[in-house]
Amino acid sequence: MTPLIALLAAFGLTLTTATSAHAATWESSDQWGTWNNGGYTLYNNIWGSGPGPQSIWANSYSQWGVWANHPNTGGIKSYPNAKRVVNRQLNQLNSLNSSYNVTVPSSGAYNTAYDIWDTDYDHEVMLWMNWTGPVGPLGSYQTRVTSGGHTWDVYRGSNGANNVYSFLRVGGNSYSGSVDILPILRWIAGRGWWAQNEPIGDVQFGYEITSSSGGLNFTTNSFNVNFS
Repeated sequence: MTPLIALLAAFGLTLTTATSAHAATWESSDQWGTWNNGGYTLYNNIWGSGPGPQSIWANSYSQWGVWANHPNTGGIKSYPNAKRVVNRQLNQLNSLNSSYNVTVPSSGAYNTAYDIWDTDYDHEVMLWMNWTGPVGPLGSYQTRVTSGGHTWDVYRGSNGANNVYSFLRVGGNSYSGSVDILPILRWIAGRGWWAQNEPIGDVQFGYEITSSSGGLNFTTNSFNVNFS
């Protein structure tokens, strides 16, 4: 019995959803389980306090998902994600964009978001594409801006370790589409929040899960990051 099957069996569950449907190439129930594929890294990433079990599966960097059973308590429990490393200064980028297509539950508390970092992890840019339940951004409201193909409510704050700039999509949840990331990063530089030549490190995309009691599935049907 694989670790994933054993884990789900312990909770009286079977592989009737994402994993069985896709006959996953890789799966892990490890807290920090990782897999490299096609220049991307997938990461189970259970990092918060008081989590429940979580398992990640993938056929490729573009098609993957998680089953998570986190209790209905406050605080983020995990951020399973796929990331691509850019490692290029902002003023040396000609393009940086991404597309996404997800299937997410209608219950629980979570957001589906991009998490974009500088190389020193001093600055964190979050693009919230959809969210459900009692979740919200760090910091204080700044303004509303249209950039990268979407309109956002922008919040600015700190988690004590790094600056956090949260862009919450206006106009309803988005489950598929594209986002032009570069003009958003340039807009941040234009506000003086970071340097015009800020070195951009990781572009991550995944699910910031606070609660998913009873076990919920989060599926990335397709995803990519492109830059030049």
